[in-house]
Amino acid sequence: MASLKDMRVRIAATKATQKITKAMQMVAASKLRRAQAAAEAARPYAERMERVLSNIAGSVADINSAPRLLAGTGKDQVHLLVVCTAERGLCGAFNSSIVRLAREKINFLVGHGKTVKILCIGRKGADQLRRQYGSMILEVVELRVKTLGFDHAEKASEKIQYLYEKGEFDIATLFFSRFRSVVQQIPTALQIIPPVFEAAASESAPTISYEYEPDELDILTELLPRNIAVQLFRALLENAASEQGARMSAMDNATRNAGEMIRKQTITYNRTRQGMITKELIEIISGAEAL
Repeated sequence: MASLKDMRVRIAATKATQKITKAMQMVAASKLRRAQAAAEAARPYAERMERVLSNIAGSVADINSAPRLLAGTGKDQVHLLVVCTAERGLCGAFNSSIVRLAREKINFLVGHGKTVKILCIGRKGADQLRRQYGSMILEVVELRVKTLGFDHAEKASEKIQYLYEKGEFDIATLFFSRFRSVVQQIPTALQIIPPVFEAAASESAPTISYEYEPDELDILTELLPRNIAVQLFRALLENAASEQGARMSAMDNATRNAGEMIRKQTITYNRTRQGMITKELIEIISGAEAL
């Protein structure tokens, strides 16, 4: 059984841990406001970009004459998975949920005889995937920066487009976590090469014919590479908000658990101390009666 000194040391250590988790929770709450505002501000532009490309792509008569980023290679044998995670841990299941979705996709593709290559943006995802799929990882891009900028997404986009032009893969899928609330982040898979557009309008909506200057192919050639960078930037901002929300929730739970541990440890300490005092009193009384 632990001595009273050991119990006091344990209680003090748990209180110190509680202070740290509480401080991390407050820091995450402060960063969450900025990250959430940035993620919400990026959504309309990314969604509008997707709708514009969808409309232009729908007006292309011959898809084979479209740029390769839209038409694809005509094959689906080699898949590139771009897995975006955080650089740090202590954020609950944020990283694990993204990696789990990517792992399910990998197992599905490998089970169907496809070749899989992985580009990791964020160290934590690479650490988890390296244990089982280390040979598939092409590169790990670390983003140890205080503020995310569009240039970070552009650099990652250039790497992906360079690999595509070299014929390293046929289809690219982006994995990230979409921020919904502090307690809910949704792991998401988005195919970016060739892009898959949702239905832009319902069938009952009136059909509008547009004339483009320059023509559709020139516009697509200009916008498709930028769309990849835009979707990557949006994914990084969504991840940043999701990470802080997950860390805030995780540290709040850790603080509560530490408080419960302190309560239980204090009860055990008081009972042990009272038992030792009672034992000493009994020994003193017994000795006095013996005299």
